[in-house]
Amino acid sequence: MAKGYIIARVTVEDDEAYMRYAQGAGAAMKKYGARILARGGKYEPLDGQARPRNVVLEFESYDQAKAYFNSPEYQAARAHRLGKSIGEFVLVEGFDGPQPHEH
Repeated sequence: MAKGYIIARVTVEDDEAYMRYAQGAGAAMKKYGARILARGGKYEPLDGQARPRNVVLEFESYDQAKAYFNSPEYQAARAHRLGKSIGEFVLVEGFDGPQPHEH
């Protein structure tokens, strides 16, 4: 089964509100089995506009990632982020087959 990934790019406008969001989101991540692949850290724009806060979460499946995002726990945390940050969040299905260069 292909894994699911949530990729977030965020510009934080209210640090205090974002911390409340991060605490609630962290509890939801634990409950739904998220593995943090990237969170914050060094970044540089390669093509297009970058945002200073970048997060990549891995889940056992696309459906599990979607369940996390739609969960009451995450949605309660998300309420602290709305209007206090600007960002894009996308759910992506992982590739579950041989790599094109593998034969």
